[in-house]
Amino acid sequence: MKRLLFALLVSACGLAADPPPNVLLITADDLRPELGCYGSPAITPHLDAIAARGTTFTRAYCQQAVCNPSRSSMLTGLRPGTLGLYVNGTHFRELKPDVTTLPLWFKEHGYTTRCSGKLFHNWHTKDKGDPRSWSAPECLHYANHGDDTPQVAGPLPENQAKHCEGLRKYGSVGMCECYDVPDEAYYDGRVAAEAVRILPELKKGGPFFLALGFWKPHAPFNAPKKYWDLYDRSKIPALNPARPTDAPEMAFHQSTEILGPPAGQKQPTSEQIAEMRHGYFASISYMDAQIGKVIAAMKAQGMLENTVIVFWGDHGYHLGEHGLWAKTSNFELDARVPFIIAPPQARHPGVPSAALVEMLDIFPTLSALCGLPPAPGLEGSSLVPVLENPAVTVKAAAFTQHPRPAYPDRTPGKQPTHMGYSVRTAQWRYTEWRNWKTGAVESRELYDHTSDQPELENVITNPPDQAALNEAQKHLQAQFPPAKAAR
Repeated sequence: MKRLLFALLVSACGLAADPPPNVLLITADDLRPELGCYGSPAITPHLDAIAARGTTFTRAYCQQAVCNPSRSSMLTGLRPGTLGLYVNGTHFRELKPDVTTLPLWFKEHGYTTRCSGKLFHNWHTKDKGDPRSWSAPECLHYANHGDDTPQVAGPLPENQAKHCEGLRKYGSVGMCECYDVPDEAYYDGRVAAEAVRILPELKKGGPFFLALGFWKPHAPFNAPKKYWDLYDRSKIPALNPARPTDAPEMAFHQSTEILGPPAGQKQPTSEQIAEMRHGYFASISYMDAQIGKVIAAMKAQGMLENTVIVFWGDHGYHLGEHGLWAKTSNFELDARVPFIIAPPQARHPGVPSAALVEMLDIFPTLSALCGLPPAPGLEGSSLVPVLENPAVTVKAAAFTQHPRPAYPDRTPGKQPTHMGYSVRTAQWRYTEWRNWKTGAVESRELYDHTSDQPELENVITNPPDQAALNEAQKHLQAQFPPAKAAR
């Protein structure tokens, strides 16, 4: 009976029941939905081709807009609050030592699991990948973005990115670097090369789960020159730095990742802004090219026909919009992420879905697509019904949260003073900023996403649709009940 149910399930999504499908999980770092398939001017032919094979989710949201909480949430299927994890410097197993991860679940059900690149956020402690999740040691998973200097034989050519020389360095690397070097000079080229090397090993066994963790387009903006050359800087979309009117100060942050500590911050010039935005797009195209190499190798070895491809970004990003750089807010640009699922012989290839989805949904969806039993305790929903019919929805709201200070583990006390809880419905983004100790709501935001400029005015004091606001509040308070007492 179990085998029959599996056959019926995978048949609904165009998957062959025998043998079980492989999984290729691709992760991008700091990527907002700047892909060609999302209507962006970003040049991403390989990701666009994956989108043409499957379903692109146009309203997908991370659970917290910073790397470690977002990745830990997706990979365990648990919200940051369930994990108790809101910072980059704590490994999830320090808090939940026995939690089952997505690759571990596949490993426990007969899959060979391998990883090349950054999947878990583990730069802070060298021995803290997650060895139990993998059938062999992770590759190229431990590093720091600020150490991604170009590795080449002989002297480096001249750096063609000149304007950002006045900005602070990102670790050992200039904020923008444009060297004419091979792809493998940087982390992501080597991540792709290692994945291609692994493929013949995977082909020898049964079903596999291969995770690729690309380091781009995370700063520093230092893709090889040929990817900068793809763009005319003057045609990259202009920056609108306007803050939303009437937004509480708590909604913002100090952009320290890019601009440095507040005491010594210098606002970037227009030329520096243009160069950083150019470098971000170049880094996207660089990452896309590495994905193309792995896909081509899989195709050459006959491995694509029975592989589910999932691409996701761990969170969004600001490039000067709202006066912000990088992440750590609850605004749409930080919360919304690119997300594509391409099963073999998809029922509706190339048809996008506007269903509200969360990154928590990846774990139960992949388990369902591959015929694995549901892992206990997951907080997401299977998206198989959406793959079967892109017009349907499986949830009425998506949730994102972020503490203040933005990085509480770097401040005295190591605890937040406030937590911002945000809900995205089909039409609205509603956010409550609550005192961490008492749970009292101290500030609120409401943005109308039916407007042409949805997050340039906080309309909480004069909501155009009180019933819709009431509904958003109801969703938020059901997911995050107001605290009745101090923590």
